[in-house]
Amino acid sequence: MDFKKLLSNFFSRNSKTNKKGTYVTSDPSDKNLRWGVDNQPTQMNKAYIVLSKEERAKGFVRPVRLSYIHKTCNTSTFMSREIAETYARDPKYYGSTFCSNCQMHRPISEFLWEGSDETVGS
Repeated sequence: MDFKKLLSNFFSRNSKTNKKGTYVTSDPSDKNLRWGVDNQPTQMNKAYIVLSKEERAKGFVRPVRLSYIHKTCNTSTFMSREIAETYARDPKYYGSTFCSNCQMHRPISEFLWEGSDETVGS
């Protein structure tokens, strides 16, 4: 897969906001952040929290992976590089993540890193 092309389609070149209006922030007080899991389909959050650029620059304890599979529906979901780097720096940082097929944020225990049998967040 051409991840660079997929990410360029997801994020505009002039902004950290993707074409669906979602952006990443390291500010935990951002008014557009939402937390937790969903019990019914919903849209993606307007904002997603990530570790600061400086914290991510300290290095990674796990590989940077850009996609995961939801075990429930067997669908792959791609994420921004900043979110992928946050997982790589601190695998336990998130408690839930979004499934692009189910249209819900679900516990990370329901997801595997694409191409492996490793649970997201492990």
